[in-house]
Amino acid sequence: MGSVSTTVTRHKRQVLGIIPSAFTVNNLVGEKCGKEIKVATMHERLLTMMELSDAFIALPGGFGTLEELFQMIAWAQLNIHSKPIGVLNINGFFNGLLSFVDHAVE
Repeated sequence: MGSVSTTVTRHKRQVLGIIPSAFTVNNLVGEKCGKEIKVATMHERLLTMMELSDAFIALPGGFGTLEELFQMIAWAQLNIHSKPIGVLNINGFFNGLLSFVDHAVE
């Protein structure tokens, strides 16, 4: 998240960070880039992201990235939103996941 927000800021674009209070402990958020909205919980973070976003794209990441990606997919299936969802599959990072999703859909 840090290198993406730093690069976006460097190119004079807007960055909005939605930060759960747990991330502010031990300074897990890194250097501030752009506007920040602090929220109490991860669920509140996801809800705020869903409300403020035009689309969702997952970049290579860990379990938090996967949790957010699948939450947005589930909310789309429940008609809570109808926004585009995608993955940026750099160097085949998501190949295994995409194979699993294809299998699950079959």
